[in-house]
Amino acid sequence: MCALGVIWGGSFLFIKISLETVGPWTSAAMRTLIAGIFLSVIAPAMGQHFRHIQNLKSWVYGILIGAISIALPLYLLSWGQQHVSSAFAGVSMSAVPLLVLPLVYIFSPDESIGPRRIIGFILGFLGILVLFDLEFTKIGSNLTEILGQLACFTAALCYAVGSVMTRNAPRMPQLIFAAITLMAAALILTPLALYYEGVPTEISLRSLSSLLYLAVFASALGAVLRIHITKSAGSLFMSLTTYQIPIWAIVYSVTFSNEELPPTLFIGLLIILLGIGISQSRAIIGFLKN
Repeated sequence: MCALGVIWGGSFLFIKISLETVGPWTSAAMRTLIAGIFLSVIAPAMGQHFRHIQNLKSWVYGILIGAISIALPLYLLSWGQQHVSSAFAGVSMSAVPLLVLPLVYIFSPDESIGPRRIIGFILGFLGILVLFDLEFTKIGSNLTEILGQLACFTAALCYAVGSVMTRNAPRMPQLIFAAITLMAAALILTPLALYYEGVPTEISLRSLSSLLYLAVFASALGAVLRIHITKSAGSLFMSLTTYQIPIWAIVYSVTFSNEELPPTLFIGLLIILLGIGISQSRAIIGFLKN
């Protein structure tokens, strides 16, 4: 979960860099296509093959998750980051746990929602409010900035829905599951990218390097880790990853922009970690005993 927070926290900065010479459709399409091909090659080498998926339900879940929780949010984030900072995009992901909670209550009743988790989520939300006390995350004064902010929060909703869907999906090899979702997203995004933006002809090395990071680490490795965490620990535990993302997004942003870390970052971090500790206290205690 910590590794995933670091990887995804940095993705917003790299999305911003990729948009320097490619459009939002192309950015989203290239990263999913490269990631899907990468996992399709790696999976057989790890003993996982597409033939291991022998029922239609698994394919349907993989395609739907690819469309709802990969293709749509990646485009929304790419488009939104043309108008908002990478730090704001990262902070907007903090809405995922709050959106997951009612979805889990309705669609995944096997995951218990007790007082500890509710208290933990409330503390996490308070920590996010502290992080929002930053100059570059205030509500925009123009329409395009507001739409960019709404796009980022809509992407958070897509991730929340995808997390619950992943939890309820049929069991299948995790690398193949991730490959199906990414290839489904690529098949949706690539024709749209070619139609709206054409073939990229002047992509810079800086943008290309960012897209490779987004494809191999944020998309391919991130998808495998997300599926593993969600399947083994549940969508509620997976949603705690998004409490780290705003912190790492801000750290990456201020580090590469030569900006000083604001005091609210450390206060918010302390509150968020406290929320995670309370919500997962039983798991932590059990781990320490073992």
